[in-house]
Amino acid sequence: MNVHQLDEFVLLGSAVTLLAILAVRVSSRAGLPSLLIYLLIGVVLGEEGLGINFEDAQLAHALGFAALIVILSEGGLTTPWHDVRPSMALGATLATLGVGVSVGVMTLAGHYLLGLSWELAVLLGAVTSPTDAAAVFSVLRVVPLPKRLQGALEAESGLNDAPTVVLVTLVSTGAFTDHGPLGASALIVYELVAGVAFGLGVGFGGAWLMRRAALPASGLYPLAVLTLCFLSYGSAAAVHASGFAAVYVAALVLGNQELPHRAATRSFAEGTAWLSQIGLFVMLGLLLSPGRITAANVGTAILAGLVLTFVARPLCVLASSVVARMSWRELSFLSWAGLRGAVPIVFATIPLSEGVDGSERLFDIVFVLVIVYTLVTGPTLPTVARVLKVTRRSEPRGLDIEAAPLEKVAADLLQISISPASKMHGVEVGELRLPPGASVSMVVRQGQTMVPERRTVLKIGDDLLVVTPRRTREATEERLRQVSAHGRLAQWLRDGKS
Repeated sequence: MNVHQLDEFVLLGSAVTLLAILAVRVSSRAGLPSLLIYLLIGVVLGEEGLGINFEDAQLAHALGFAALIVILSEGGLTTPWHDVRPSMALGATLATLGVGVSVGVMTLAGHYLLGLSWELAVLLGAVTSPTDAAAVFSVLRVVPLPKRLQGALEAESGLNDAPTVVLVTLVSTGAFTDHGPLGASALIVYELVAGVAFGLGVGFGGAWLMRRAALPASGLYPLAVLTLCFLSYGSAAAVHASGFAAVYVAALVLGNQELPHRAATRSFAEGTAWLSQIGLFVMLGLLLSPGRITAANVGTAILAGLVLTFVARPLCVLASSVVARMSWRELSFLSWAGLRGAVPIVFATIPLSEGVDGSERLFDIVFVLVIVYTLVTGPTLPTVARVLKVTRRSEPRGLDIEAAPLEKVAADLLQISISPASKMHGVEVGELRLPPGASVSMVVRQGQTMVPERRTVLKIGDDLLVVTPRRTREATEERLRQVSAHGRLAQWLRDGKS
């Protein structure tokens, strides 16, 4: 690449990236994972659009894995452990036993129903079974779900890449035949266990190091934390353990430690994850050759998607429910919320890069399947949650909370916005009854600031600045949500206070 080509690349790349960033608002309003728009951008830029020719499956495989490392890092760094801890067992079971059930069902359907060879049938089952972390994190976090459902889905999407990529690689390289089913299963177990061990080691070791490192610039801390996540992946991969399991566990540990500049670290991780998603999905769109998409491939993709959505996924959830008692409503929602995204398409590049017979057709089928069923499941998740009555009622939509750290005193500054849907209107500051140490430090009303007293009456449109010790932040937010949902008498009788 010369300087002139660099200039053209910078111009086109910056324009595409800016367009993709602006498209996030459109996709969020429509309830769609933004991957669909990014994939479309890639197709438009591709060989049958603006003429950019990209056919390097090995490069796509490598860049796809690099992007997934960043996306999984962001997912772990921004996930509160207390939210996922109660549902970690369910999420891990979905990512292991559930994936195994789904792969088995899809393999049988692929061979006997779709007429694929056994090799392609196993690959179809393997690449379509894992849920996508980017799609789950972007869609589910705007749906007010109970924490155990949301935590289970997020944990599943963070962990199920690990066993799947091992299986896809073994089958694509022919090593599955050499190891046999028992040997392959033992290898998958080893990679998962070793990957988790590396993630825990790098996570806790990195947290110990970050608390003692006096870096000369605050901007170096987010970079160091993200580098630690990459280190966990690389160190695990060096001993043939699961890098994906390692990076998610390390990020989960680091994101829940008391580290300097935690808020800046999470913001940095979120920004880099968005950039990785944009680059990943545009690249996968470029890799597609629309001319290869035949009616037969579309029909196969739709039929495979029906089996995946209405047979394999429900059986996967049902089998995994042995570790957690759930109602039929929760089981139904978990079945519908198996969001696929870039992960199946990235994994489909593995057999493509290995030159497996029929891998181009497999890639096209997976691509169509992801687009069609993301369009079906993504926008309907909020409606399905309401119909099944699994939405989180204790989470009022009339209260928005933002937080900024006060590192020197181990406290957080919460910004509370009171909307017309909130019952906090008319409540006096003293009636909030916040936990000890928490206080309302300022009220912003119609652009004017004032220091409140206990008798100050709150109104719709007010912005409150609440200082709370970090140890009581969760209790402070919960109390504010209670008052917002039920008014000044929230939990009055239950608490036995007067």
